[in-house]
Amino acid sequence: MPAPLDLAKLLRETKTIAVVGLSSNPSRPSHRVASYLQEHGYRIVPVNPNCQEVLGETAFPSLLQVPGIRIDLVNIFRRSDAVLPIVEEAIQIGARGIWMQEGVIHPEAAQLAEKAGLWVVMDRCLMIEHNYYVS
Repeated sequence: MPAPLDLAKLLRETKTIAVVGLSSNPSRPSHRVASYLQEHGYRIVPVNPNCQEVLGETAFPSLLQVPGIRIDLVNIFRRSDAVLPIVEEAIQIGARGIWMQEGVIHPEAAQLAEKAGLWVVMDRCLMIEHNYYVS
């Protein structure tokens, strides 16, 4: 995980966050976190093959199908065993960072992302960390 000052800087520089596994159900953690981030000025790009739209934004089936939107950060709300292909897509689209939510742990995927030059946070809640470092 980046040092606290680096994390604060990275979160301030981030503009667009793709949320993989974003649910349209307001009671789900992914929806609450994405809504919080949207309220704090981030553009949210929902990535969920089962949704058409979430939080007023068009949803896409995968990161590779997001057309012409520069993704700074990929926030992952999926089981740990589903992370590696998401990280591979994040690398392909040129994302700057990967954020695996609480309980999402995949050291191999984290290492792959870091080797590709992405910053990685694993097993942490983006909303909590944003509130602590940036708000």
